[in-house]
Amino acid sequence: MTTADVLAVLQPIWLEKAETARRVKQRIGTVMKWCIAKGWRKDNPVDAVDKGLPKQSGKTTHRKSLPYLEVAACLDVVAASNAGISTKLCLELLVLTCVRSNEAREARWPEFDLDAKVWEIPAERMKMDRPHRVPLSPRAVAALRKAQGLHDSLVFPGTIKDRPLSDATLLKLIRENGFPVDIHGFRTSFRTWAQEKTSFPREVAEAALAHLSGDETERAYARSDLFEKRRKMMEAWAGYLDQKPAKVIGRIG
Repeated sequence: MTTADVLAVLQPIWLEKAETARRVKQRIGTVMKWCIAKGWRKDNPVDAVDKGLPKQSGKTTHRKSLPYLEVAACLDVVAASNAGISTKLCLELLVLTCVRSNEAREARWPEFDLDAKVWEIPAERMKMDRPHRVPLSPRAVAALRKAQGLHDSLVFPGTIKDRPLSDATLLKLIRENGFPVDIHGFRTSFRTWAQEKTSFPREVAEAALAHLSGDETERAYARSDLFEKRRKMMEAWAGYLDQKPAKVIGRIG
């Protein structure tokens, strides 16, 4: 695939379906990075496409999220639904760890050490191309143990043999149970909770979301991933969800 090929895919939808186009661009970039990691190619054609695309206008539309008060109830509704066990457990882990959809759906068993309560996501599966260690709360470990045996390699297999769950499957799960929000929005729920209900420093919450914090100079000196502080934060988040601060039977409208 060349830069021209990528442009041919993106140009017809770049302005009319801006968000979809950005996601397609990101997915293509991820595949190309994987190919580079495998030694199958040396360049990423996505790196140069911006020069051939017009500027997208309009305001950024933020993905819909649940108020943090309602996240625990949402998990209860999902757990009681008729969805497949792989889908329900994937959503639970995603919410508890605050990772992105693809990072949870495409998780593989070698990435986990359940005894040490650590999940190590390799760089090629991360948006920022940096490996990300995720501390696992006891509830997250329990969800993972329930998923053991579903597949030899994939933690959350989909209905197609040897393929992970799709993003559409997770979205369908919450939408059909009355929650008109986006999967990515659970990260917003967590971040708002951390800001309003805790005293954890901003950089700890940002690290939990695998965001880069500070400028290049600051990051050059601050090299810790704040893992132990993040462990305390994620255990506090899991504890908050266990308290079930609000009872919501789905949402309407």
